[in-house]
Amino acid sequence: MKNVKEAANFIWSIADLLRGDYKQSDYGKVIITLTVLRRLDCVLESSKADVLKKYEQMKTTNIQNLDPILNKTAGFNFHNRSQFDLNKLTADPNNIAANLRNYINGFSEDAREIIDQFEFDNQITKMDDNNLLFMIMKRFQEVDLHPKTISAMEMGYMFEELIRKFAEISNETAGEHFTPREVIKLMVNILFMDDRDALTQKGIVKTIYDCCAGTGGMLSVAEEYLHELNPDARLEVFGQELNPESYAICKSDMLIKGQNPSNIKKGNSISEDKLPNEKFDYLITNPPFGVKWEKYAKVVRDEHESLGHGGRFGAGLPSVSDGSFLFLMHLMSKMKPNGSRLAIVFNGSPLFSGSPSSKKNESSIRQWIIENDLLEAVIALPNQLFYNTGISTYIWVISNHKPKNRKGKIQLINAVEFFKKMSKSLGDKRNELDEKIHIPEITKLYGEFKETPYSKIFDNADFGYSKVTVERPLRNEKGEIIKDKKGPKPDASLRDTENIPLKEDIQEYMKREVLPHVPDAWVDESKTNVGYEINFTKYFYQYKPLRSLEEIRADIMALEQETDGLLNSVIK
Repeated sequence: MKNVKEAANFIWSIADLLRGDYKQSDYGKVIITLTVLRRLDCVLESSKADVLKKYEQMKTTNIQNLDPILNKTAGFNFHNRSQFDLNKLTADPNNIAANLRNYINGFSEDAREIIDQFEFDNQITKMDDNNLLFMIMKRFQEVDLHPKTISAMEMGYMFEELIRKFAEISNETAGEHFTPREVIKLMVNILFMDDRDALTQKGIVKTIYDCCAGTGGMLSVAEEYLHELNPDARLEVFGQELNPESYAICKSDMLIKGQNPSNIKKGNSISEDKLPNEKFDYLITNPPFGVKWEKYAKVVRDEHESLGHGGRFGAGLPSVSDGSFLFLMHLMSKMKPNGSRLAIVFNGSPLFSGSPSSKKNESSIRQWIIENDLLEAVIALPNQLFYNTGISTYIWVISNHKPKNRKGKIQLINAVEFFKKMSKSLGDKRNELDEKIHIPEITKLYGEFKETPYSKIFDNADFGYSKVTVERPLRNEKGEIIKDKKGPKPDASLRDTENIPLKEDIQEYMKREVLPHVPDAWVDESKTNVGYEINFTKYFYQYKPLRSLEEIRADIMALEQETDGLLNSVIK
């Protein structure tokens, strides 16, 4: 990782040249775009002369679209047919703005569209006007971003590090696009686990989709993992990303790796699904936590009401303050009927938010997932793993082809203690999973599917309960019960609710828990609703005995002595 650190620090230092002419919040518009441009430049370096030669030959033909032919000559899904590269650009300081535009226009369509996302033309003008353009370009020409020096995985780290730094200095939400690589590796491990035999077959082709693709980290790790497992296998990656810079980085990464760049779409995957008819073998994402979705509530509600289960959101709609479940339902709609697997990162809220009611909400979404036997496992991760939040996070594993031993069951894995402290924190990220210790340990817990102190196995119904309305009779001033044709009239002021586990008989529960205290109570069955929640803490709670009075007294005495000592030293 030495190359990455050195290159990232060098690129970061170039931002100093912008000081005074640029607001800090705009540094990234220049630096990140030029990092992408330099990466593309280095990748095409060895085939540039061949491409120019081929272009000269082809110019005289009648072929309208030369891109496929020149891409083939370049050996990638893109090429550059301009006479320039960064070496030649910096050799002519006086014409650098015009030549840089010529160079950018020389890229094939897919690559040019990536640069367009950064609206870089404005920055060329601004830097040129401030006599910065040559200096900045010269510095970028000095940094080696060739794939032989910096791998695709390392390049992903570098982009994320740069974006995080620029977001921090401009007080934006630093790190909202990133999932730590070790968390992705764990998710990918679990996704591929039951399919290892199939994935090692020669010439196998599988598909994976991330609806919040960010800079493409999840897709890259999945692709590299499969390649390690089976060099003959091919993983076709698909993604959608809302943020234009992240989208551009993701797409450039896919271009360089020989993936089909048109599989990466720009836009909000909830309000404008750009891959509406596609189904995938694997689905993976880390959606933004607690994202409000009122901006596109109309589109979502219309789909929920008009299409029901024929659309993506038939199971229910979460509260407008947290759209996490929308991303999960969106992904689930893209599972192949003959079997797909899905891993998603959530905070704690989707485990329990929403109360059972006639209106479909979070509780009914959980009910639909669990009653359709789609939830395979929930893994509680350590705190402070993510750059932008210290809160508790969980991986949900969803499958519509559970192996026989998992049918009707849900596994909970408590991995909150599986971490090591980082030597230097990154934003809120102070802990990490050790790739040689913790990732294999958690993967093993999942794979063995056994009861241990860290792994518990439950029936689906264990998480369900009936929310029953307990009524008591309305009485007059004399204490007599007031009745109508149906029987005793209920007293709304005495109305109460009880959550009764699904595995319990409601009447038996009433006899045991309620009637001994209020013998005149009854259940209004017309108001009963079924709900599901996963109370992680309850299942892994460890009782700690209270300290003895002697221990507490000794602590207080010690504190008093310490305080007296401090007072004496102050008075003296």
